[in-house]
This record gives sequence, C-alpha cells and structure tokens, in this order.
Amino acid sequence: MNKKAKGFMMPGFVLLLLAMDLLTHAQLTLSPQLRTRTEYRNGTGTLRPTTNDPSFFTSQRSRLTFNYKMNRVILQTSVQDIRVWGQDASTISNADGAKLGLHETWAEIILSNKKDTSFKSSVDYFAVKIGRQELLYDDSRLLGNLDWLQQARRHDAVVFKLQNKGWQTDLGFAFNQNTDGFNYNGTYYTPANVPLYVKDSKGFLVVTPTGMVPLMNGAGVSSKTGNPSLMNPPSTNGMNQAYKAMQYLYVTKTFKQTRLTGLILADQFGKYKLDSVQTSNVSSDPGYVYGRRFNQKGVNGRVTAGILVSTPLNKTRSFSLTGGFYYQAGKDKDGIDLNAYTSTLAIGLTKGKLYYLLGWDYVSGNDAFSASATNHRFDPLYGTPHKFWGTMDYFYVATGSPAGGLSDPYFKVKYGSANKRFSTGLDYHYFMLAKNMKDVNGNAVDKYLGSEFDLLAMYSLNKFTTVEWGFSLMTASKSMEYAKAITPGTSKLTATWSYLMINIRPEFLFK
Repeated sequence: MNKKAKGFMMPGFVLLLLAMDLLTHAQLTLSPQLRTRTEYRNGTGTLRPTTNDPSFFTSQRSRLTFNYKMNRVILQTSVQDIRVWGQDASTISNADGAKLGLHETWAEIILSNKKDTSFKSSVDYFAVKIGRQELLYDDSRLLGNLDWLQQARRHDAVVFKLQNKGWQTDLGFAFNQNTDGFNYNGTYYTPANVPLYVKDSKGFLVVTPTGMVPLMNGAGVSSKTGNPSLMNPPSTNGMNQAYKAMQYLYVTKTFKQTRLTGLILADQFGKYKLDSVQTSNVSSDPGYVYGRRFNQKGVNGRVTAGILVSTPLNKTRSFSLTGGFYYQAGKDKDGIDLNAYTSTLAIGLTKGKLYYLLGWDYVSGNDAFSASATNHRFDPLYGTPHKFWGTMDYFYVATGSPAGGLSDPYFKVKYGSANKRFSTGLDYHYFMLAKNMKDVNGNAVDKYLGSEFDLLAMYSLNKFTTVEWGFSLMTASKSMEYAKAITPGTSKLTATWSYLMINIRPEFLFK
C-alpha cells in the first residue's frame, strides 16, 4: 500500500475508533407511547346547555421519544400525533395538511459534573438545556407539562441548570416570534393560534387578517363586542395564549426533611389596538372582521413570585404539611394594573394502604361591587389545573374561570394495593367564589358554586401498560352559570363525565 493511500486511511480509522468510543459510553433510549382515551361528556368543563346532547368520542396520542445520553450532552426528541378517532377520512388528501407535531427537541449541554472524573468540576452539576422542552417544577401548580391533555404543554426556551451542595437553581429564558420572513420588521407577535379563515360580520368565510386575533360573538361571527369564550384575548394558562417573552428563576433546597422552593417568573405580552378590516366592497352594507391587532410597540409585563414548603410532621413521615403562597403584580396582558395572589394549604396522612389529604386552595378574583380599576384575578400561569381544581376542568383551563376567583376546600382519599398494581381514589371539592359576582338584577349571587366528586381507578396490566377509569359528578348551583358567563336558566346544573384510558409505554434501552 502506498503512502498516499495510508494517508487517506489513517483519518478514517481514527474517526471509526472515535465513533466506537462514543457508542460505548453513550446510551440511547427509545420510548414509544400509545394512549387512547374514550370520554363521555355530559357537562365537562362547563355546564351543558339544555338544548344540547352529551358527547362521546375517543382521542389518541401517538408519541415516540428518542433520548441520547453521554457524559457531555443529553439530546431528546419527542414526535407526536394527536387526533380524535374519525377526525380524518380513511384516505386523506394533501390538502388536509400535516398531522405530525414536534412536542420536544432539546439538548442539555453538560459543562460540569463532579460524578464524572473526565470533568475538572468546581460545582456538582452545571448544564445548559436548549430547545423545545417541558418545564416541570414542584407540584406543577404554576409550571407543568399538562400531560393530561393529549397534546400536553411545552416551551421554546433556554434553561441554565445548576446543582451544588444540595441546592438546585434553574434560570430560564424564552422569546417568541411568529416568523423569520425578510418582509417582516420589528418584533410584533400575535399570541394566539389563529385559524386561517374566519367568519366576518355577515357570516361569510374570509381569510383572517394578518396579525389580528378576531372578536367573535356567540354564533362564531366577528363582531365589535365579541365573546370572552370565542377568540377574545385568551387566558395565558388555558386558551392558546403565548407570551412574547418569559424569564424565571427557580431555587430549591431540602433542610433535613423540609423542602423549600422559590419561584420568580416574569412574562411579557405584546400590546394591541382594536381594529377592523372591511371584507367586501358592498358600500351599502359591507362586512367586517373586528379584532385585536398586535402591531404596537412595547409590552405589558407582570411578575409572579412565591414559595412552596413541604415538611413531615412526625418522624415516620406519615403525617405531612404542604403550604404555598404566590403573589402577582405589574400589568396583565391587557395593560391593566395587577394585584393578585393564590395560596394553598394541605395536610396529608398515610395509614397503611390509605392516604388522606385535606386541603384548601384560594385563587383571588375581582369583587363586582368594588370600584377599583386594578385587576385582582390571579392567573395560574402555565401549570396543570386538571390536577388541582377538579378533573372535570371547570376552572382555569380553556373553558374559562370566574371573575370572582375561586375558593376550593377539598378532601381526597386514595387506596393502593400491596403489589402497587391497583389504586383507586375519591376526591371531593366544595367550590365557592372568592369574591362577589352580580346577577342580572345587580344583586350578589350566592358564593357557593357547586360540589364535584371525582372517582378514579387505575390498574397495571404489565410493566408498560396501564388501564385507567374515571367518573365525575358535578352538582352545580345557579351561581355557576354566572361564573361561567352562561345565560341564567339555560343549562343543566347536574353534570357527569366518564372516561376509559389505556396507556401503553414500553422503553427500549441500547448501550
């Protein structure tokens, strides 16, 4: 073999050895998931109008997660397809659009790790996590992945992660934009997932004006006044709202058996102006699309800060206490002064195979009899409301929340079998308004909204397949109609919901 050939082979041989070394020290995990959920909805999320019938359907999440891990970097990609059975024809055309979504793609670049001798580390662990990722902290009250929803929740962000001497500190940043097109200037951001077409004031289907979130009336037609539940500025937690920018600092430390966490989160929202676009040339009676156009300079910024404490009350840790308080200030997404808060307090007791939890959540709201121009409605940010305020999702999700806030004393009991394959639980919520709301005559409505009973049973068929069944009952008062912005006397005050979910999630590990 001549020297020239050897010269070409040596770099290739070195690259091959390097690749083999990487494969030897790396770990690849493939985690497919198939989750189907069949639901019977008879007043889920909001009261069912007396003129409507219950709904019944099956939804499905098909997800594949790739996780590649080595000592210098962790890389994860999660691709998912979310759909309702029968949503598409058995043979779809190209006009039906893309059906796949990218739930996560992130890389965690490890800069320091004392557990790895290849690092010269001054701290226990330090890394930078970049990309589309879930933000999941504490009990998911303010930052959670909302995994109950088939599509779940994720953020496009960069997070600096530091762990040292028992402390954990995460510092995160995000900045959102609609396009990278050359013909767009500035950093204006339309915060909602606006459909391509919308009905104008005459009921005709037209192209949605660029940069506008249309105002819709109860019939789904654009109007000057609109309807809070139909494409008004969505709530940040539940109705497809995205912030313009977000920054947060999360710190946690365990002192003996007591865990203390603190969170400071600032998010900013683009300013808008009310606008209209004429959609026809009929001068006598033209059609319009009314909406909020997000093309104004500046942002409305708010800050949420608070702490969460969990501690055992006895040596066996069978008796525990959890408490938290979060305050919200600045400007809300509409530029109104904000002064709001939420608190939570719960006592847990484990006795044999049973676990009891008695608690109270309070979410501040506006008093209808107050002349204050300040907004006192606390927004629970980007958490998992399904976990806290009843599984029927009446509050702080896409179905809206009471202007008067929420007071929720609750009691939960859970049973787990000895082999941990079967568990069941029953939750009870006593929902009340935190502040006053008015009826049609201007009088205060009764603060009691209703009671919800949630029954849940789960069984593990094997190590990667679980079956889950749930049944919920809501017995609402007439005040619930006012809390949900429903015309009084037009809905059923007793609501039910049931579901059956099968979750198949194997995991394949390659080293």
